[in-house]
Amino acid sequence: MEHRQVQTNGITLHVVQDGPQDGPLVILLHGFPEFWYGWRRQIPALAQAGYRVWAPDQRGYNRSDKPPGIAAYNLDALAQDVLGLIQAAGEEQAAVIGHDWGAGVAWWLAMKHPQAVGKLGILNVPHPAVQRRLMRRDPGQLLRSWYMFFFQIPWLPEALMRMHNYAGMVRSLERSARPGTFTPEDLERYREAWSQPGALTSMIHWYRAIFRHPPQPAPDIRIHVPTQIIWGAQDRFLKLEGAKISLELCDQGRLTVIPEATHWVQHEEAARVNELLLAFLAE
Repeated sequence: MEHRQVQTNGITLHVVQDGPQDGPLVILLHGFPEFWYGWRRQIPALAQAGYRVWAPDQRGYNRSDKPPGIAAYNLDALAQDVLGLIQAAGEEQAAVIGHDWGAGVAWWLAMKHPQAVGKLGILNVPHPAVQRRLMRRDPGQLLRSWYMFFFQIPWLPEALMRMHNYAGMVRSLERSARPGTFTPEDLERYREAWSQPGALTSMIHWYRAIFRHPPQPAPDIRIHVPTQIIWGAQDRFLKLEGAKISLELCDQGRLTVIPEATHWVQHEEAARVNELLLAFLAE
């Protein structure tokens, strides 16, 4: 793996790259509270299959730029970051695969800029329109999403998350995943990423921006590019119903449910996820 600093959309992102230079481009987008390392089990498999893999620390995370202000983390800006990466790679189009917030960005990119997305891979996050609908109409999903409202409070979430060497964040990862999913070595890597100056506030700004600086509506919410949704059914944060409704908005979509996996499906079922992604990309 190579570590590069890549200019995009007026900022610099730290990007881990692997695979042949002339391979088809695949961009992997992590979610909260991860960084590129969340794809460590997928990057080698994709690279060995001949794909050129770029896995960025998205803006605000780890070693990437952390522009000030909540508005800087608007979903349109996050999608523009990915467009810039595709252009920086010398390509017009890429396969874009996202998990958690990274999947939110991937959905949005496929809606607003479908010409840039050859294939769309989604792990455990519903289509943005579906998520909004569920949070308004489904008390169960609203209850699962309580932390999104907590994150709207200024400075307090960051202070609590930083306490006792990020004990609360570690506990959240461990309790929402299958036992042993995150090793002590993994958690130390996460603590290092979270401790980068300004990282915690920037990471939480993603949640603040979606409420306070919502993106411009997409003219068409349907997804017209081929789409593979992979879902861990034991997700404590997001209901499986969201995946099923999201599939209805995809012209060329499929849903694969992994019954025993949690929200952290690409960690827990790496071999299965890699198999699904490689088959999807090869079609």
